[in-house]
Amino acid sequence: MKKIMILGAGIYQVPLIKTAKRLGITSVVVSIPGNYPGFELADKVYYEDTTDYETILEIAKKEQIDGIVTAGTDVAVITIGKVCDELGLCGLTFDAAKIAANKILMKASYEEHGVRTARFRKIPLDETDVSRHLSSLSFPLIFKAVDTSGSRGIIRVDSEEEFDAAIQNVKENTKSDSYIVEEFIEGEEFGAQAFVYRGEVTFILPHGDEVFKGDTGVPVGHYAPYELEPGIIEDAREQLTAAINAMGLDNCAINADFILKDGKTYVLEIGGRSGATCLAELVSIYYGFDYYEKILRCALGEDVAFECGKAAVPNASRLLMSKDKSGVIKSQTDKNPENPDIFEVQFDYKPGDRVRKFHVGPDRIGHVITKGETLLQAQSALEAAYSNIEIQIVSE
Repeated sequence: MKKIMILGAGIYQVPLIKTAKRLGITSVVVSIPGNYPGFELADKVYYEDTTDYETILEIAKKEQIDGIVTAGTDVAVITIGKVCDELGLCGLTFDAAKIAANKILMKASYEEHGVRTARFRKIPLDETDVSRHLSSLSFPLIFKAVDTSGSRGIIRVDSEEEFDAAIQNVKENTKSDSYIVEEFIEGEEFGAQAFVYRGEVTFILPHGDEVFKGDTGVPVGHYAPYELEPGIIEDAREQLTAAINAMGLDNCAINADFILKDGKTYVLEIGGRSGATCLAELVSIYYGFDYYEKILRCALGEDVAFECGKAAVPNASRLLMSKDKSGVIKSQTDKNPENPDIFEVQFDYKPGDRVRKFHVGPDRIGHVITKGETLLQAQSALEAAYSNIEIQIVSE
């Protein structure tokens, strides 16, 4: 029986764990302690920090794993690269993982290889005169922690008066000694899921994003297909392929964020793992294959075929969240009747659990996914299904 190490035990790793179990693959799950649903599903658990790649490498050797993987988070990617290099496993390299896990290295690779992206500056965390570094950039700006995911440590800034608050936000969310500031490109945000396998980009699936407007835009929903002119889609493909090559990514899922401005695609950033917020499900529904199974089999070094021409099923998703307050879930009810267009309604928590007012992706409390013969049908089903869900939250 093959053995896969899965980094993380949260809501975005649960489908990987369940798929491994269905395929008869032993799952070794590694995560810091916490109320994570993956623990009870795993065959074996280690309570360790997924960024501590030396410790996890020793566990991987001890367990004699056949592969290592994660989903929905950038935090553990660098550890995957380290273990893959040391044990000769199928996955992105340590050098590529370091670029994927650090926005400064990522942006520098884009600049070096001519990938279209926003202008940026690297700022030391202890810098007291930030303005002198940013005089050549134009407002609005985005301050970003370089080593986070889920939109943590990212905030839009419209004037110098907001610098101090933005820097404090970054400091609270980073372990790095520097951060990045880049120009905010005013345009249409969209994304793409892709997979690079044995040096070949096997598919690129552009998708539309529904964005929650807080300190910065946080994706809370997605849909496919994303209707663009053929020339724009080709430009997005070219920029994404160039970015993948610039970063040296191979044998991994790709999560890409773009901005479309004046008919041109700008690469915001790329993760060397599958996207969160129902994006792996979006790929599975659209193409008609189990994307989690493909991800696992690739990590195990098996031959994998991506059959992307058999289906094109429109689908849409949106997170369940508390927009108004933090508190405790008093009740949650799905009042939807049986409907073949509702793919999934999922509650992440149960009554009595505490949840946070929505600010970043991990503040989610569930999701809804729908499909249809057309995108309009899928989106209409989403609106109807969403309206039939009631969640009561009481302040503590």
